[in-house]
Amino acid sequence: MSITKARADELSALSLNFRIDCLTAIHAIQSGHPGGSLSVCEILTLLMQERMNIDSKNPNDPNRDRLVLSKGHAAPMLYRNLQEKGYLEAGIMDTLRRADSILQGHPSNHTPGVEMPAGPLGLGLSAAQGMAIALKMDNSPARVYVVLGDGELEEGCVWEAAMSAPKYELSNLTAIVDYNKVQLDGTTDEVMPLRDLGAKWKSFGWNVLTCDGHDFESLDKALDAAAAYTDGPSVILADTVKGKGVSFMEGQAAWHGQAIPKDAFEKAMSELGGGN
Repeated sequence: MSITKARADELSALSLNFRIDCLTAIHAIQSGHPGGSLSVCEILTLLMQERMNIDSKNPNDPNRDRLVLSKGHAAPMLYRNLQEKGYLEAGIMDTLRRADSILQGHPSNHTPGVEMPAGPLGLGLSAAQGMAIALKMDNSPARVYVVLGDGELEEGCVWEAAMSAPKYELSNLTAIVDYNKVQLDGTTDEVMPLRDLGAKWKSFGWNVLTCDGHDFESLDKALDAAAAYTDGPSVILADTVKGKGVSFMEGQAAWHGQAIPKDAFEKAMSELGGGN
């Protein structure tokens, strides 16, 4: 697809607004997951605003691309992208996590544009694989993308799906790992070392790609390579930073699922240029 520098700059500006809006919503309800929402920002933004064949006016198009956010706690960033694409009305982020809202803490099928619910980690790859098999059987040109957290890869069911996807030669399936190296209560090295993650996926038969998960041109190049690979599924290890964009959140496990107090919110807005 080869994104232009001008378009990458536009998406960067959009991502800044998305970060501000997500943190504002999380702060307002005093509940949510800021760290992982910020780290996955560019991944979701490039997929949903540029790469994917999706249309809010034709949401049930059988040939639409599918997105599974397996790391469902990053739902605020998914919702903000869905709003931008016209699936959700303006201002709806103000209802995040409220009892009567369609924007719950993890994605659900009550939310327009959500392909599958997510909460228990590890299940998204299996679901995405099922979608990819069905699309392949229908000779559909649609692609399936599944976004996983690196801490999530400690779940055994991820590797069951990883083992079977190459068997079915699912070249229409791309997994993207938000490789921020920090999970709920520590780094992945401290909790459960992933060691050579690329070698793991390769040994299961996947086409392994790497990129800078915060650089649109690098991400776009990796997605191009995944789309061009026809022998089976591809996985992109997107190198990211937990809490990206807010200095005191970056790389800190404490901000995985912590409410944002007033002083921290004001500091974050000052850094992002969002005001108060």
